[in-house]
Amino acid sequence: MPPVLSPKQKRLLDYLRRRIQRNGGAPSLRQAAGDLGVSHAAVAQGLRILEEKGYLRREGRYSRSIYLLNPRGEAAGLQRWREVPVVGRITAGLPIYAQQEWEGSLVLDADVFRGRDLFALRVRGDSMRDAGILDGDLAVCEPRQYAADGEIVVALIDGEEATVKHFFRHPGHIELRPANSAYMPMRYGFSQVLVQGKVVGLQRSVA
Repeated sequence: MPPVLSPKQKRLLDYLRRRIQRNGGAPSLRQAAGDLGVSHAAVAQGLRILEEKGYLRREGRYSRSIYLLNPRGEAAGLQRWREVPVVGRITAGLPIYAQQEWEGSLVLDADVFRGRDLFALRVRGDSMRDAGILDGDLAVCEPRQYAADGEIVVALIDGEEATVKHFFRHPGHIELRPANSAYMPMRYGFSQVLVQGKVVGLQRSVA
Protein backbone atom coordinates (compact mmCIF):
# COMPACT_ATOMS: atom_id res chain seq x y z
CA MET A 1 0.00 0.00 0.00
CA PRO A 2 1.28 3.53 -0.76
CA PRO A 3 2.05 5.77 2.22
CA VAL A 4 -0.94 7.61 3.66
CA LEU A 5 -1.24 11.30 2.78
CA SER A 6 -2.37 14.08 5.06
CA PRO A 7 -5.36 16.16 3.89
CA LYS A 8 -3.00 18.96 2.74
CA GLN A 9 -0.80 16.53 0.83
CA LYS A 10 -3.81 14.90 -0.81
CA ARG A 11 -5.18 18.32 -1.77
CA LEU A 12 -1.88 19.21 -3.46
CA LEU A 13 -1.72 15.86 -5.28
CA ASP A 14 -5.33 16.18 -6.52
CA TYR A 15 -4.58 19.73 -7.69
CA LEU A 16 -1.51 18.58 -9.62
CA ARG A 17 -3.45 15.74 -11.25
CA ARG A 18 -6.21 18.12 -12.41
CA ARG A 19 -3.74 20.67 -13.78
CA ILE A 20 -1.68 18.07 -15.64
CA GLN A 21 -4.77 16.45 -17.12
CA ARG A 22 -6.03 19.84 -18.31
CA ASN A 23 -2.77 21.44 -19.48
CA GLY A 24 -0.41 18.52 -20.11
CA GLY A 25 2.17 19.85 -17.65
CA ALA A 26 2.67 20.90 -14.05
CA PRO A 27 2.14 24.50 -12.89
CA SER A 28 4.88 26.72 -11.53
CA LEU A 29 5.38 27.06 -7.77
CA ARG A 30 3.98 30.60 -7.96
CA GLN A 31 0.85 29.46 -9.79
CA ALA A 32 0.28 26.49 -7.47
CA ALA A 33 0.69 28.70 -4.40
CA GLY A 34 -1.78 31.23 -5.78
CA ASP A 35 -4.36 28.62 -6.76
CA LEU A 36 -4.16 26.85 -3.40
CA GLY A 37 -3.87 30.00 -1.29
CA VAL A 38 -0.64 28.93 0.41
CA SER A 39 2.99 30.05 0.39
CA HIS A 40 5.66 29.01 -2.11
CA ALA A 41 7.47 27.28 0.76
CA ALA A 42 4.38 25.24 1.58
CA VAL A 43 4.08 24.06 -2.02
CA ALA A 44 7.79 23.22 -2.19
CA GLN A 45 7.58 21.27 1.06
CA GLY A 46 4.47 19.45 -0.15
CA LEU A 47 6.20 18.45 -3.41
CA ARG A 48 9.21 17.15 -1.48
CA ILE A 49 6.99 15.02 0.75
CA LEU A 50 4.99 13.65 -2.20
CA GLU A 51 8.26 12.74 -3.89
CA GLU A 52 9.60 11.03 -0.77
CA LYS A 53 6.37 9.03 -0.49
CA GLY A 54 6.60 7.90 -4.11
CA TYR A 55 3.67 9.82 -5.58
CA LEU A 56 5.70 11.93 -8.00
CA ARG A 57 9.15 12.44 -9.50
CA ARG A 58 10.81 15.79 -10.19
CA GLU A 59 13.40 16.53 -12.87
CA GLY A 60 15.35 19.62 -13.84
CA ARG A 61 17.42 22.14 -11.94
CA TYR A 62 14.43 23.88 -10.45
CA SER A 63 12.24 20.73 -10.35
CA ARG A 64 9.69 22.27 -12.71
CA SER A 65 9.21 18.96 -14.55
CA ILE A 66 6.89 16.92 -12.36
CA TYR A 67 5.77 13.37 -13.19
CA LEU A 68 2.98 11.73 -11.24
CA LEU A 69 3.75 8.06 -10.59
CA ASN A 70 1.57 4.97 -10.68
CA PRO A 71 1.83 2.25 -7.98
CA ARG A 72 4.75 0.64 -9.86
CA GLY A 73 6.75 3.87 -9.72
CA GLU A 74 6.26 4.60 -13.44
CA ALA A 75 5.03 7.85 -14.95
CA ALA A 76 1.24 7.80 -14.92
CA GLY A 77 -0.52 7.16 -18.23
CA LEU A 78 -1.65 10.76 -18.60
CA GLN A 79 2.01 11.84 -18.83
CA ARG A 80 3.53 8.91 -20.72
CA TRP A 81 3.03 10.45 -24.15
CA ARG A 82 5.25 12.69 -26.20
CA GLU A 83 4.62 14.41 -29.53
CA VAL A 84 7.23 14.35 -32.31
CA PRO A 85 7.05 16.02 -35.74
CA VAL A 86 6.53 14.09 -38.96
CA VAL A 87 9.06 15.75 -41.27
CA GLY A 88 8.50 15.45 -45.00
CA ARG A 89 8.75 12.07 -46.69
CA ILE A 90 11.49 9.58 -47.39
CA THR A 91 11.62 6.50 -49.58
CA ALA A 92 12.73 2.94 -49.00
CA GLY A 93 13.03 2.40 -52.74
CA LEU A 94 14.44 5.10 -55.00
CA PRO A 95 15.32 8.27 -53.05
CA ILE A 96 13.06 11.29 -53.42
CA TYR A 97 13.54 14.92 -52.55
CA ALA A 98 13.96 15.45 -48.81
CA GLN A 99 11.21 17.89 -47.92
CA GLN A 100 11.73 20.15 -44.91
CA GLU A 101 8.17 21.02 -43.96
CA TRP A 102 6.21 19.26 -41.22
CA GLU A 103 3.41 16.93 -42.22
CA GLY A 104 1.83 16.71 -38.81
CA SER A 105 2.92 15.01 -35.60
CA LEU A 106 3.04 11.57 -34.01
CA VAL A 107 2.22 10.74 -30.38
CA LEU A 108 4.55 8.16 -28.82
CA ASP A 109 4.96 6.41 -25.47
CA ALA A 110 7.65 8.41 -23.67
CA ASP A 111 8.71 5.34 -21.68
CA VAL A 112 9.57 3.53 -24.93
CA PHE A 113 10.96 6.44 -26.98
CA ARG A 114 13.29 8.36 -24.68
CA GLY A 115 15.71 9.97 -27.15
CA ARG A 116 16.07 13.73 -27.51
CA ASP A 117 14.60 15.71 -30.42
CA LEU A 118 13.05 12.67 -32.11
CA PHE A 119 11.35 13.06 -35.47
CA ALA A 120 9.37 10.77 -37.76
CA LEU A 121 9.48 10.23 -41.51
CA ARG A 122 7.00 8.37 -43.71
CA VAL A 123 8.46 5.51 -45.72
CA ARG A 124 7.56 4.96 -49.36
CA GLY A 125 8.58 1.76 -51.10
CA ASP A 126 9.49 -1.77 -50.05
CA SER A 127 13.29 -1.94 -50.21
CA MET A 128 13.51 -2.34 -46.39
CA ARG A 129 10.76 -4.96 -46.26
CA ASP A 130 12.95 -7.72 -44.80
CA ALA A 131 13.88 -5.41 -41.91
CA GLY A 132 10.18 -5.05 -41.12
CA ILE A 133 9.90 -1.53 -42.57
CA LEU A 134 6.93 -1.40 -44.93
CA ASP A 135 5.48 1.10 -47.37
CA GLY A 136 3.57 3.78 -45.46
CA ASP A 137 5.24 3.15 -42.09
CA LEU A 138 6.41 6.06 -39.98
CA ALA A 139 10.08 5.62 -39.12
CA VAL A 140 10.88 7.17 -35.72
CA CYS A 141 14.38 8.61 -35.82
CA GLU A 142 16.94 10.00 -33.40
CA PRO A 143 18.95 12.87 -34.94
CA ARG A 144 22.51 11.80 -35.58
CA GLN A 145 25.30 12.60 -38.03
CA TYR A 146 27.22 9.35 -37.64
CA ALA A 147 26.43 5.62 -37.81
CA ALA A 148 27.90 2.22 -37.03
CA ASP A 149 28.03 -0.49 -39.65
CA GLY A 150 24.71 -2.23 -40.06
CA GLU A 151 22.57 0.43 -38.41
CA ILE A 152 19.42 1.57 -40.20
CA VAL A 153 19.74 5.26 -40.90
CA VAL A 154 18.11 8.16 -42.68
CA ALA A 155 20.74 9.38 -45.13
CA LEU A 156 20.72 12.54 -47.22
CA ILE A 157 22.29 12.00 -50.64
CA ASP A 158 23.92 14.89 -52.51
CA GLY A 159 22.13 17.33 -50.20
CA GLU A 160 18.73 16.68 -51.78
CA GLU A 161 17.54 13.09 -51.62
CA ALA A 162 16.74 11.17 -48.45
CA THR A 163 16.49 7.43 -48.02
CA VAL A 164 16.34 4.76 -45.30
CA LYS A 165 18.95 2.01 -45.58
CA HIS A 166 21.48 -0.09 -43.68
CA PHE A 167 24.72 1.92 -43.39
CA PHE A 168 28.18 0.48 -44.07
CA ARG A 169 31.47 2.37 -44.26
CA HIS A 170 34.14 0.97 -46.58
CA PRO A 171 37.72 2.24 -47.19
CA GLY A 172 36.74 4.12 -50.34
CA HIS A 173 32.98 4.64 -50.17
CA ILE A 174 29.72 4.52 -48.20
CA GLU A 175 27.35 1.65 -48.91
CA LEU A 176 23.61 2.08 -48.33
CA ARG A 177 22.23 -1.44 -48.38
CA PRO A 178 18.52 -2.32 -48.78
CA ALA A 179 16.81 -5.19 -46.96
CA ASN A 180 15.14 -6.63 -50.05
CA SER A 181 16.96 -8.76 -52.64
CA ALA A 182 15.04 -7.04 -55.44
CA TYR A 183 17.14 -3.89 -54.85
CA MET A 184 20.88 -3.41 -55.32
CA PRO A 185 23.13 -1.76 -52.72
CA MET A 186 23.99 1.86 -53.45
CA ARG A 187 27.57 3.16 -53.23
CA TYR A 188 28.53 6.80 -52.75
CA GLY A 189 31.57 8.90 -52.04
CA PHE A 190 32.03 10.11 -48.47
CA SER A 191 31.11 13.68 -49.43
CA GLN A 192 27.82 12.56 -51.02
CA VAL A 193 26.20 11.05 -47.92
CA LEU A 194 25.09 12.86 -44.77
CA VAL A 195 23.57 10.74 -42.03
CA GLN A 196 20.48 12.52 -40.72
CA GLY A 197 19.42 10.10 -38.01
CA LYS A 198 19.18 6.54 -36.75
CA VAL A 199 15.87 4.68 -37.00
CA VAL A 200 14.87 3.72 -33.44
CA GLY A 201 11.32 2.53 -33.98
CA LEU A 202 8.29 2.29 -36.24
CA GLN A 203 4.65 3.24 -36.25
CA ARG A 204 2.73 0.94 -38.58
CA SER A 205 0.34 2.53 -41.05
CA VAL A 206 -3.28 1.47 -40.54
CA ALA A 207 -4.48 2.85 -43.87
